Amino acid sequence: MPDDNLLATLEQSLRQTRATRNRLAARLADLELEGEKLRTELGEMDAIATQTEAAMFRILSSVLNSVPSHQSQQQQSPSDAEIEVALRRDDFQGRGNNRPQPTYQTVPRSTLPPVRTDVEVTSERFLDRTIPQATALLLREAGAPLHVNEIYNRLLEGGFHFTGHNPTISIAVSLNRNGRFRKVAPGTFDLTIRDAAQVS
Repeated sequence: MPDDNLLATLEQSLRQTRATRNRLAARLADLELEGEKLRTELGEMDAIATQTEAAMFRILSSVLNSVPSHQSQQQQSPSDAEIEVALRRDDFQGRGNNRPQPTYQTVPRSTLPPVRTDVEVTSERFLDRTIPQATALLLREAGAPLHVNEIYNRLLEGGFHFTGHNPTISIAVSLNRNGRFRKVAPGTFDLTIRDAAQVS
């Protein structure tokens, strides 16, 4: 009978569907088990990365804090190499902009723009601004890239208040995280897109 043939075909299709479903369920269980193992391994790698980062930070802090107190503020400001280490550490933590960074020759400390100790606050225009907001204004006004030491000096003149121990590193990390800025040399940043009026 045609109905018997149809029922037999449907039963066979049902058995195949259930068998396929059971195979997929077993595979899913295997994948979930593998996922748990991978999550455990990721957790272990995160712990190792955190320990490594802490060790790097301790080394960097000891380098920055090893400058004798009788030396000038200019000498106490981080070198370009120290700023680059801080930027790499920030990128390693996954908070940087992850853009490929070209390699540059490190500028000797003696040729860096100095961090001035005699900066006078001449206005309060940066008082309520973030580092990226204030720096964008400075770079537009300058019409050229600026080193973080010079950015620091100009931010102080505009009434910006820093709270960290290494403000120039804070500036570099903040700009490196922001897509509006690009690093053009060690410790030196420019706007990613210059105003058309300034380019022409």
